[in-house]
Amino acid sequence: MNTLIRIHHAAATALERADWLLPTLARLLFAAILLIYFWKSALTKLGDGVFGLFSPSTGAYAQIFPRAMEAAGYDISQFGLFHWAVVTAGTVGEFLLPVLIVLGLLTRLAALGMTGFVIVMTLTDLYGHGVISEPASLGAWFDGTPGSIILDQRALWVFLLVTLVIKGAGPLSLDRLLSNRSPARDAAPLPASD
Repeated sequence: MNTLIRIHHAAATALERADWLLPTLARLLFAAILLIYFWKSALTKLGDGVFGLFSPSTGAYAQIFPRAMEAAGYDISQFGLFHWAVVTAGTVGEFLLPVLIVLGLLTRLAALGMTGFVIVMTLTDLYGHGVISEPASLGAWFDGTPGSIILDQRALWVFLLVTLVIKGAGPLSLDRLLSNRSPARDAAPLPASD
C-alpha cells in the first residue's frame, strides 16, 4: 500500500510541475472546438463588399437585436449609431478575440472578452430569441443529459475561457515570447544613488 501511495504522490508532484499543460490544452481545445464556430458566425454578419465589416448584414442585426429587428419589420434603416456600433464591435470581437486566444497573444484579456461575449450571446439567445422557453435547448444541470446548448455547453465554454484568464496562455504562446523579450526584462539595473 505504501508503494501505491508513493507512486500516487510522485505522479501528482509531476503533474503539479506541468504548469504548461493546462493552458496549452485549453488553447488547443478552444481552437479545435470554438475558433471556426465563432468565425462562421462572424461571417454571417458581414455585409456586401470589401468593407462588409462596416456595413453589417440584416442577419447581424437580427442575431444581436432580434426583438428590435422584428419590431422594426427587419428594416435596418430604423436603427441608429448605437446599434451599428454594437453589431460592428460584436463582429470584430468574433473574429479577433478567438485569433488572439489561439495565438496566445493578450490571452487573459482576450479570454475575458470572450467570456463576456459568451455571456451576452447566451442572454440574447435566452431572452431575445426565446430559447429560455425551450427545455431541450436550455437544459438543466444535474439532469444526466449533458447535451443542452445553453446550460451544459456554454458552461464548459466559460470554464475553458476562465482557465485561460487565470492561467494565461502557457509557454507556447506569443505572450510568453513577448514577455521574454520585453524591454523591462532586458534593461540593466539602475545604479544605486548615494
